Amino acid sequence: MCPLRFILVFFSAVLAGYFAWKTVSSSDEPPQASIQQNTSATATEKQEQFHFLKTIQNGFWVFIDMASGRYLWRNIKQLNSSHEDAKAT
Repeated sequence: MCPLRFILVFFSAVLAGYFAWKTVSSSDEPPQASIQQNTSATATEKQEQFHFLKTIQNGFWVFIDMASGRYLWRNIKQLNSSHEDAKAT
């Protein structure tokens, strides 16, 4: 087998991991500072648990999108549409 194939697979995995990390870390959840301080500790723990589960769920779906190529296709379409918009102006 060609050693270049292993290099290509390695860099593809690194790139997919980078995009997955950036997508998971940029969640649409409100920051923890917005929680009122007068709430009980159990409500804060439930909020943290919900945030953790949501992060895991988002990471799973990003992995599925990356494995199927849907993430790359969506980004290419967005890039092309923004490029066409720039040409029009």
